[in-house]
Amino acid sequence: MTTLRYRPKCPGRMLGGMTRIEDPRAAGLAALAGLIADETRAMCLLALLDGRAWTAGELARHAGVAASTVSEHLGKLVAGGLLAQERQGRHRYVRLADARVATLVEDLAARVPPAAGRARTLRAASAGAAMARGRTCYDHLAGRLGIALTDALTARGLLRQDTGFALTDAGVEWFAATGIPLTPTGRRPLARGCLDWTERRPHLAGVAGRRSAGMRWTRGGASGSGAGGRSG
Repeated sequence: MTTLRYRPKCPGRMLGGMTRIEDPRAAGLAALAGLIADETRAMCLLALLDGRAWTAGELARHAGVAASTVSEHLGKLVAGGLLAQERQGRHRYVRLADARVATLVEDLAARVPPAAGRARTLRAASAGAAMARGRTCYDHLAGRLGIALTDALTARGLLRQDTGFALTDAGVEWFAATGIPLTPTGRRPLARGCLDWTERRPHLAGVAGRRSAGMRWTRGGASGSGAGGRSG
């Protein structure tokens, strides 16, 4: 007679007479949180939200730490899959690994309470005002400019936010009429909401968000002739 033995999906171990279920995702989540839970690494990740590739020296000056220190931090972020690196000559450039990392960083930053008090210097105040006014979040528009674009597309019936971010049929046709047809790339959706960390509201991201950032905007509408660069 064959004896059937029950094997739990997650291995467990006895702790004080109780079985603790091991979930491998928990260890991975803790490791990911540990990567971000350092102020220098967090500053690097926030800087890289602009979608550009930075050198270690540039990030060191931005974070106010030694180049050797930032290189060690960047190595951890690359090993953890949050950053990608490439070399050109003597220089090593790093950038966010993909749009999902940008979304993760932006979403976490949006949940941080606004800093109390005013900026201590005119330069800091000007930089903060510029960031809130308009910036790129990896490859799409953010800040008040990104919110204004999102609201305008919604008001014209090109984008829906009431049931989650989704382009309407009219929205897809409108993008095509500007000369920029939207083609899904990989797992990236045509449209999704990305929580804006300065405005505390979602702005348009996804393929449509990226394409919108490359348009030449005028009062009468938009032109696709300015769109270029990376796809999707």
